[in-house]
Amino acid sequence: MLNDYLQDGIRSGYHVLVAEEDSSILGYICFGQTPLTEATWDIYWIVTSRDYQQKGVGKTLLKFAEEKIKQAGGKIVVVETSSRPEYEKARRLYRSLEYRLTCRLVDFYAAGDDKLVFVKRLG
Repeated sequence: MLNDYLQDGIRSGYHVLVAEEDSSILGYICFGQTPLTEATWDIYWIVTSRDYQQKGVGKTLLKFAEEKIKQAGGKIVVVETSSRPEYEKARRLYRSLEYRLTCRLVDFYAAGDDKLVFVKRLG
């Protein structure tokens, strides 16, 4: 996805936002309109540098992406994650921004590792 974006920009269908400070990358988010939908968008990746986790970088990136999605006519945002304990911080982030858990696919990634789908309707 990132290679497609770097090669073709927004024409690739992907949008990438990068948070940086003093030439250091703090994190990034990659998102795009879900193919074959009218107004649904996917968050493909949201990554925060380990040194900047729990400092608002992910929240800022996600809120900024939501604004861009809204400006483009998006109405629904979907983000998927794992049920493994190490993804609890991500799940807390989504819940804090009013994403609702709408689907659990049991053992999707591996035995005991469910796929969780969070959804938010934009106002």
